[in-house]
Amino acid sequence: MTPTTLAVFLAGLGVIVVAAFYVAAPLFRPTARAAPPLEHGERERWEQRKRQALAAIREAELDHRMGKLSDEDLAAMRARFEAEALGAMAALDAARGGRRS
Repeated sequence: MTPTTLAVFLAGLGVIVVAAFYVAAPLFRPTARAAPPLEHGERERWEQRKRQALAAIREAELDHRMGKLSDEDLAAMRARFEAEALGAMAALDAARGGRRS
């Protein structure tokens, strides 16, 4: 084996070792603790609140189209119900550990 071949071999081996450590490093980092899982009843309560808020938004938009709500009333109701739905979604997402399934 010539010195050049040996140098190229060792350089390639070094690159492989460095890449392996770089790729494997996240496996050895401590992970953040996930929120405790929601009990079935609590999860169902948040799901129900989300569904109710989204249904209220649809109903308010229908009432607006029918002329029962002004633009200002629709905007206020929509903001309130969107905040409720987003709060429920955030609680469900936090219980899932921030992962989407």
